Amino acid sequence: MKRISHLLLLFLLIAVTAGAAPKALKEKLASLQGIESVDTLSSDYFTEKYVVTVRQPLDHQHPEKGSFTQRVVVSHVGYDRPTVLITEGYSGDYGLNPRYREELSGIFNTNMIFVEHRYFSGSVPDSLDWEYLTAENSAYDLHHITQLFKQIYQEKWISTGISKGGQTALIYRAFFPNDVDITVPYVAPVSRSAEDGRHEPFISHVSDTQSRETILNFQREVLKRRETMLPLLEKLCNEKQLTFRIPMNEVLDYCVLEYSFAFWQWGTPVSTIPATSATDDELFRHLAEISGPEYFAKDQPTQAFFIQAARELGYYGYDTEPFKGLLSIQSSKGYLERIMLPEGVSISFQPELYQKLTRFVAESDPKLIFVYGEYDPWTSVGMTQLKGKKNMFAAVQPKGSHRARINSLPDSLRNKVIKRLTKWLEE
Repeated sequence: MKRISHLLLLFLLIAVTAGAAPKALKEKLASLQGIESVDTLSSDYFTEKYVVTVRQPLDHQHPEKGSFTQRVVVSHVGYDRPTVLITEGYSGDYGLNPRYREELSGIFNTNMIFVEHRYFSGSVPDSLDWEYLTAENSAYDLHHITQLFKQIYQEKWISTGISKGGQTALIYRAFFPNDVDITVPYVAPVSRSAEDGRHEPFISHVSDTQSRETILNFQREVLKRRETMLPLLEKLCNEKQLTFRIPMNEVLDYCVLEYSFAFWQWGTPVSTIPATSATDDELFRHLAEISGPEYFAKDQPTQAFFIQAARELGYYGYDTEPFKGLLSIQSSKGYLERIMLPEGVSISFQPELYQKLTRFVAESDPKLIFVYGEYDPWTSVGMTQLKGKKNMFAAVQPKGSHRARINSLPDSLRNKVIKRLTKWLEE
């Protein structure tokens, strides 16, 4: 009878402990200073997942200027596991999806701290004062979050992000070199001005001559059919309720100019480009799929990014020379401010961030691996020249695009990256 009682007590203790485990983490999260809310999410990969809102200063150097709440997603596998800090550069909506798992977390079975960027989606201040949307403030956001969650997760930390998120990971490491152990920026650009000047020559020499000619012929054919393309463009814009700061003629120009950049960025197969003898509908449908008018429309979710690009992140220009006599615009110079920024907003580019990032890479050697795609136009402004570094190196996927990831690298290069990361995590 005593044995049965002891067994019942043991089973009861196991049941209580099992039931209390998920609650324990939620309580730990809620007890952290500055946490406004903790809500449970479902996950296909993690034992626990929560969306957490963190109170942040609008200006970290002047907290008295106000605050906002930043959205963070915490995905848990174990307190004894490393933690991947995802520095998203835009909205973090997709991080709420039960099926979401970042690549490094999957490879190394880690916890995830997913941070939505300030001024996007669920992390927008009540008052849109663009003055506080700076790289320095975003770095301090991440520093504050890392210090908070290191109270719970005390093993190795890896910061990572994709595209603007990769750039954000590099910015964070440059401002706070000792916050994390390892950084893996994917396809991260480091541009030197609002129209950097390195993208256009890259596009004119990327891949092979035949592919570039096929792209150029398609672009020219669309412009030659301007009279029949414009009604199709206007119809699409009306259906999507898009409005612009420029006339529809210019919208068509910019869709065509953007086409070659977008084509190589996303790794579109050349075989999908319609022949110059294709119908108007076929030509326009392909143009809209690769380089649609939404990108140039007002009040898009990317508006905050264009503010950052104009101020300090930098961007790219267009080569109009191959389209002489076919465009309605005389020049594309200054298009970022004229088209992409909110009306009435004027921003001068500040090169200090570019100088800080390039100096950081040149003068230090943290545990940091860049991943790029060979054919991605953003690679033209990537950190690929890293000779003489013991730790830092760039893994470039041959013929790869902006979709380049560790798992898309050739086997030998992929194994090199994983071996290096494994060694760093075990040190």
